Amino acid sequence: MVEVVTFGEAMLRLSPPADGRLETTPQFDVTVGGSESNVAALASRLGRDAIWLSKLPDDPLGRRVAGQLRRDGVEPVVCWSDEGRVGTYYLESGDPPRGTDVVYDRAGSAVTTVQPGDLDTETVESAEVFHTSGITPALSDATAQTTAQLLSIASQSGTTVSFDLNYRSKLWSHAEARDTLEPLLADVDLLFAPRRDTESILGIDAAAQEMARHLAGTYGIETVVVTMGGDGALALHEGECYEQSVYPASDRRPIGTGDAFVGGFLAALVETDDLDTALSWGAAAAALKRSIPGDIATITPDEVREVIDGATPDISR
Repeated sequence: MVEVVTFGEAMLRLSPPADGRLETTPQFDVTVGGSESNVAALASRLGRDAIWLSKLPDDPLGRRVAGQLRRDGVEPVVCWSDEGRVGTYYLESGDPPRGTDVVYDRAGSAVTTVQPGDLDTETVESAEVFHTSGITPALSDATAQTTAQLLSIASQSGTTVSFDLNYRSKLWSHAEARDTLEPLLADVDLLFAPRRDTESILGIDAAAQEMARHLAGTYGIETVVVTMGGDGALALHEGECYEQSVYPASDRRPIGTGDAFVGGFLAALVETDDLDTALSWGAAAAALKRSIPGDIATITPDEVREVIDGATPDISR
């Protein structure tokens, strides 16, 4: 049995070095990133068996994506296509008063034509956890339909279904997201609900604990994790509430911190089946990610434990 299976798009991220600007940079640093692939990579780095399902073009860029994930310990189970492309996004890092900016160039990517028959659904049926996010159904009608079918397959197979709302305003409107995502929640066992996304998509404006109870009661979700940025996170399971504060971290490199939280949480949950442990590992992974460039949190279990234990020296000798 595979422990963690994820489904989604991975892209090439192009960033100006040394905090340069997109408008003037003569070169780019290139890395691989995508919400679900980031989660799989971190789960693998923290000791879990992880598979990433997707569709890629059979070309050098598609092979680069798959190769990077293999180097992070993930098994890419991919439908290789003669059509489509690898999506890209450009990231310009900023510090106050200028924010970080993202420009997507992902139209026509191979994954936007994916069908359930393109994928190895047996891996979903046999997984302990199947995870995807609200980004994937936003990409196309095909990805929305495939996401729905994979969630249903996982649910019917007894696989724990994990879902991150993960709203992206550059992909669709709040109304479009709500119309598509609400029906999917019927198959979800574990929901990651960023507070801001929950308010804007589902119209739930309440304190975190009330928000979690509303989500659990309305949609029949066993475990709800509300993430609140600098205010920490809260998990509700069978009526019991668990809370987690943030660990001290840089305020730089916000890209990928949410995925790091999910990856750390799932890795710990699969190993321990303990929500307090899962929350602390998620929070520690998110804090560590802010010290690391790129999308993927290239961290180790020992580093996570050091953050949790409060033993993070400035220089390790």
